[in-house]
Amino acid sequence: MNTDTNTGVRLAVEIGGMPMRNPVMTASGTFGYGTEFTDFMPMSALGAYIIKGTTLEPRQGNPYPRMAETPSGMLNAVGLQNKGVDYLIEHIYPEIKNYDSNLVVNVSGSKPEDYAEVARRLAPLAGVKAIEINISCPNVKQGGMAFGTTCAGAAAVTKTVREAWPRTMIVKLSPNVTDITEIARAAEAEGADAVSLINTMMGMAVDVERRKPCLSTVTGGLSGPAVRPVAVRMVWQTAKAVKIPVVGLGGICNGRDAIEFMLAGARAVEVGTANFLNPAVCAEIVEWMAEWCRRHGVADINEIVGEI
Repeated sequence: MNTDTNTGVRLAVEIGGMPMRNPVMTASGTFGYGTEFTDFMPMSALGAYIIKGTTLEPRQGNPYPRMAETPSGMLNAVGLQNKGVDYLIEHIYPEIKNYDSNLVVNVSGSKPEDYAEVARRLAPLAGVKAIEINISCPNVKQGGMAFGTTCAGAAAVTKTVREAWPRTMIVKLSPNVTDITEIARAAEAEGADAVSLINTMMGMAVDVERRKPCLSTVTGGLSGPAVRPVAVRMVWQTAKAVKIPVVGLGGICNGRDAIEFMLAGARAVEVGTANFLNPAVCAEIVEWMAEWCRRHGVADINEIVGEI
């Protein structure tokens, strides 16, 4: 289904060879494995769904507390808690592979070879249409600095995974950098099919009564509407700097926000924190976008990408 049957608007987009019925995806870490949301909306409402970050070995995540509410947003330091790629393949994939949407696996690691090995193990699974590479992970060989904060780090992970993964590869960029366009170009040069941005911004909150940080890790990732203007600006800059598609995310709560990102240059969008507030929000966003296109006389949503 490429056209919204109620409005006659074409919502279909393509991200690096992966056709999507509409531009709306779920952001990793906010949608579980999708199974938790099927009671609230049909998976067919989504252009794609990105499941939680997957690593080579199981990870316990960080100690509690690891989430904190902030003005117009939230901080998280969950720490990529997951049961590892083999468990995903054996126990979770059989349950989710037949959902009527594009399955995208978010991949994390502590060295390029770990990312590549996860990709290699996922490659035989035809139901995994794409992977999203989370380069905001700390590089254990380089003192813990995130791969995505340097061009060399981003390039190394992208190049290594590209050799192991045959289908669509999206590289998720960190906003905690001086110039995000340089990182995007480095990923593009090493074979990324698309880039997604922004990942969470580094933040911190203090409980003034306890006189202690709100998170066990002290700092954490800020998401939600508070980061949206920064995300829109970075998407706008990046879309002008690369030729590959840009996927926009950061504080999208409704259809208006999604259209804003597309006008700024995003070919598709991801919805994250808003899923916690309204588990059916993605379906509502798709409907609103179709109605906006109808009101504005837009026959194909691709026409508005990068209009700004």
